Amino acid sequence: MPIVNFRTLIKSFYYACRGIKYALQHEQNFRLQVIIGLIVCLFMLVFRVTRNEAIILFLLIFLVLILELINTTFEKMVDILKPRIHHYVAVIKDFMAAMVFLASLGALVIALIIFLSYILRLF
Repeated sequence: MPIVNFRTLIKSFYYACRGIKYALQHEQNFRLQVIIGLIVCLFMLVFRVTRNEAIILFLLIFLVLILELINTTFEKMVDILKPRIHHYVAVIKDFMAAMVFLASLGALVIALIIFLSYILRLF
């Protein structure tokens, strides 16, 4: 038995890409976060941030995107159970949205701290 079954591995990548494609097509917040992430990447190139700053920014971009996918996954699962929703489901959905919001807010603050020093050097 091989250590890695490449056929299974390729299928896994296919399913992952299909999930990202679905999120891009159907989830407005995910699209917006991807666009913002791409803008941050452009800023990283323009301002030539340090390697450590780039690592931090990439980690934050992927953290926010992953949390958004977790939030969306949970919302889709709960929507399946809609006829029997407990009132705590709304609270949990709000908590999940708050988690993504706080991660996004934290990422914004850190990005501002990093990029403001570069922007202020221009003046």
